[in-house]
Amino acid sequence: MNLPFLGHRHKKNGDDGGAPEAGAPPARAKPRAGEHASAGEPPSDPEGVAALLSECELLRSQAAQEGVRLDDTPASLEALDQLVPRWRDDAETLPELGNDAGLYLGTVVVRTVPGAAWLIRPDGEPVVRLASGREMEVVGAGRDWAASGVPELSQLYAEIAEN
Repeated sequence: MNLPFLGHRHKKNGDDGGAPEAGAPPARAKPRAGEHASAGEPPSDPEGVAALLSECELLRSQAAQEGVRLDDTPASLEALDQLVPRWRDDAETLPELGNDAGLYLGTVVVRTVPGAAWLIRPDGEPVVRLASGREMEVVGAGRDWAASGVPELSQLYAEIAEN
């Protein structure tokens, strides 16, 4: 998978597996010719971005433990809405699961709603831009869902798909 916005994650002569030095600023990838340099524009590798944002590892793991298969369809959002929210008892898991739920909602929208695409805002927040130009803050919605169950992911999807 080509993810040019991640830059070079390994040393040229091998991966030392270590973390960056303390106090060192995070590495930033320089755009290649033809790539968009500023955030807020569609990514130059939309398939790579979509693949990365669709991983949702924690959510997929939790769903699988409950027998729910996340197949990137609207029906899977309904299945998620029916899960017993055991994660709400775990303050450490809740934020990550909420992020994953929002990214999964966005994944379903991007894969099933014509004209929908991921957009990375200047602050780094991934949002879904609809064909109408409207931007949906799916990560925030996922966090709300994980914390309280409201709004339901399937209901959000229905509202987004309608527009």
